[in-house]
Amino acid sequence: MTPAEPPDWAVWVAQDADGAWWAYEAEPNQQDRGWYENEVGRIAPLGRTAPPADWQTMLRRIR
Repeated sequence: MTPAEPPDWAVWVAQDADGAWWAYEAEPNQQDRGWYENEVGRIAPLGRTAPPADWQTMLRRIR
C-alpha cells in the first residue's frame, strides 16, 4: 500500500493527488489536492508512488 512502513505511532496513512504518502498520528484534514495535519499529533512522509485516480478515497486508518 505505501512505499515505506509507517512509524509505530501512526494511526492514519493517506496519499495526496501528486502520489505522496504520509503517516499521521491524528486524523488529517482534506485540502484542495491532498491531506494535512490538523495541528495535533505527528506527521511523517512515507514516499511517493503513482498518483491515484481518486485521492479523496486514499485516507486509511491503520490502527
